[in-house]
Amino acid sequence: MAKEIERKFLVNKSIWDNIKKPEGNHIIQAYIYTSIEKTIRVRITKGKGFLTIKGKTEGIARTEYEYEIPVSDAKNLITNFSGPSIDKIRYAIPVNNHIWEVDVFLGNNKGLLVAEIELKTEDEVFEKPSWIGKEVSHDKRYYNASLESNPFSNWK
Repeated sequence: MAKEIERKFLVNKSIWDNIKKPEGNHIIQAYIYTSIEKTIRVRITKGKGFLTIKGKTEGIARTEYEYEIPVSDAKNLITNFSGPSIDKIRYAIPVNNHIWEVDVFLGNNKGLLVAEIELKTEDEVFEKPSWIGKEVSHDKRYYNASLESNPFSNWK
């Protein structure tokens, strides 16, 4: 069993737009099942498919299992077993001993930029780059599973 410990932050777009970035990876993902206790997600990125099962979030941690699956299976699962998909470009930015993953959302979530950092412990100290804004780790609206059913474009 793997444990994911993750913090989420909004990204300051004006600073983000002016920094040098590596090439991003296009991600399409959708949710087969979502509840407070668990989510089951399908993702396609870098020519590979993935099936991910995540447990209930407690603080900023939750159990996570992820398995590579054939892309054709991932496409069929998205088409036949999920709601609307989430479309985004992900950038991996190294900062000291951590990797910040910045998601630039497209489609119904266009305009939203969210950065995530995975940690080894919930109280681990890390450096925040200049483009990091407000923390939204505990705001469920920013969970990808929530963005599927309540996209950023619908927010007031």
